[in-house]
Amino acid sequence: MTIRKNYSIEFRSESVKLVLEQGLTQAEAARRLGISKGTLANWLVAAKTGGEKPAPGARSVSELETENVRLRRELTEARQERDILKKATAYFARESLPNTRG
Repeated sequence: MTIRKNYSIEFRSESVKLVLEQGLTQAEAARRLGISKGTLANWLVAAKTGGEKPAPGARSVSELETENVRLRRELTEARQERDILKKATAYFARESLPNTRG
């Protein structure tokens, strides 16, 4: 029975870089990484043809930018609410002290 391993996109990308950018042979890179030469060869073909599929759940840059804008807006709102609560807490704490009411 053969066990199929799943490798991360980052691992695949770095593996391909060993061959394409650092000049290692496929056999040497595969040996160093502990993967089969055939697996690395498949990754190289996918990288050269642009066939690398994004990871499940991966999002485009525009989607991430949109989310970033939304999260920044939510953070600004949460900070404003926090500041209002701090001021209200200080106000009511002052009011509850003896001899501070006018």
